[in-house]
Amino acid sequence: MSKPFDMELFLACVLTGSHATRQRHLRQATLILVEIADRWQRETPWAWQRKHLVWFLEHRIDRHSRMTRYYYLLTVRLLVRRLQKTWVFNL
Repeated sequence: MSKPFDMELFLACVLTGSHATRQRHLRQATLILVEIADRWQRETPWAWQRKHLVWFLEHRIDRHSRMTRYYYLLTVRLLVRRLQKTWVFNL
């Protein structure tokens, strides 16, 4: 049995801001991880492709408020920065 992925350790080098902001990003990133793992069996962000994050933004949070989608987009951008990819996302 493998250890669960530590999102806090993964994002530690890119997380900035207040404690509440960092906690929100960690909570949202963990939810993104769980949703992508359930849908595509990709257990770590290193295995993600751009289409996985697009799917999350377009289909999993599409009925949330505009502000909630914006906050998830900020979290996605942090994940992309940590993965050192050049992916661009718009809402």
